Amino acid sequence: MTLIKSISGIRGTIGGRAGDGLTPFDIVKFTAAFGSWVVNKTGNKRIVLGRDARISGEMVNNLVIGTLQGLGIEVIDLGLSTTPTVEVAVPDENAGGGIILTASHNPKQWNALKLLNAKGEFISDADGKEVLDLAESADFDFADVDKLGKVIKNDTYLQKHIDKVLALPLVDVEAIKKADFKVVIDCVNSTGGIFIPALLKALGVSKVVELYCTPDGHFPHNPEPLPENLTEISKEVQKQNADLGIVVDPDVDRLCFVNEDGSMFGEEYTLVAVADYVLKNTPGNTVSNLSSTRALRDVTEAAGAEYNASAVGEVNVVNKMKATNAIIGGEGNGGIIYPESHYGRDALVGIALFLTHLAKFGKSISVLRASYPQYHISKNKITLTPEMDIDNLLKQVEEKYKSQPYSTIDGLKIEFDKTWVHLRRSNTEPIIRIYSEAENETIAENLANKIISDIKEILHL
Repeated sequence: MTLIKSISGIRGTIGGRAGDGLTPFDIVKFTAAFGSWVVNKTGNKRIVLGRDARISGEMVNNLVIGTLQGLGIEVIDLGLSTTPTVEVAVPDENAGGGIILTASHNPKQWNALKLLNAKGEFISDADGKEVLDLAESADFDFADVDKLGKVIKNDTYLQKHIDKVLALPLVDVEAIKKADFKVVIDCVNSTGGIFIPALLKALGVSKVVELYCTPDGHFPHNPEPLPENLTEISKEVQKQNADLGIVVDPDVDRLCFVNEDGSMFGEEYTLVAVADYVLKNTPGNTVSNLSSTRALRDVTEAAGAEYNASAVGEVNVVNKMKATNAIIGGEGNGGIIYPESHYGRDALVGIALFLTHLAKFGKSISVLRASYPQYHISKNKITLTPEMDIDNLLKQVEEKYKSQPYSTIDGLKIEFDKTWVHLRRSNTEPIIRIYSEAENETIAENLANKIISDIKEILHL
């Protein structure tokens, strides 16, 4: 069993002993902490709640609702929803915060509470620490019987979210209709199975082949949208002679595409393509995290704009976007953040902008993909013993490469012309993640191996 407490929320595997897994005890404790924090911080006794279709979702939902009611908080329960939908609902409902019950791309035994502030954005590091401290102190004051919170079921946000997407100036429904796309979708039997078909219909896409759109939480494959998990949709796109495939994760904040020949567009390039379209129509800056492809920087600079990199994590990307007035940003895992809509990763927004871009481009999706700078990312890790001083280790690698451009805002990223390597310590286990990128796989792998060799030499392994 696993229970991970972090500043962005609490996640873990269902079952086991209290404190070791995501048990009812832990769910109640952390819900009470967050609910109390929202009331203390904002004076607002209203919280929006939504969940993905995980098997444990109903159980967790019931515990969260009961706990919030016990604090005297009114709960706006969206039921089966998506992370971006809850994000847009929080300010619309004038709520003090939001909770999304989802473990995102993690397998079925996992669930989590993702925590939002009154703007519908992920809570900050400082706020997260306050919630964790409150959970440990258990300093909760529950309501008496006459002041228990009400529960309001609200199923209107499927349509409201879609309407907001359609209202974006850069979404061209007529162009998408005219393109007459045939699309295969894979929604891993979660809430994308409700939202993506409805969005495509609203966008005028009439030819949709649905894979795994029953929102029952029985994931047919590992739900992380990586190439090795997408073999079935790859075959189906070819079999159906479809124009493209669309894949989302269980809570619909990550998005990737499949080319008409069954090859992967590449989740790193979801943001690159959408940013390219946005930049062609709106001058402005872009942001992604340090572990994302250099292609976004290339596309941004070609458009005469400025690219900036943030530390890994959605809240860090959003902060950097606000600081640099970025018009588009996100992460290389297929996360699109478009402030014209809201400051959160949103696959619905991403699909609408991408399909508009592809329709106006007028050629196949594989030709679109080939129009972007070609890079390959290699992802490796090195396992250390818990007593090793990782910070000192990174410092020694930094010293060795101090003549190269480098950044230490999140671990250590070293640049070599158009290649780079990024070393980050894990927050949860004694490992260093080593991401490297180059114009082909061999160079990227060689760069990673060189850094791994340097680390072993420093450690005398």
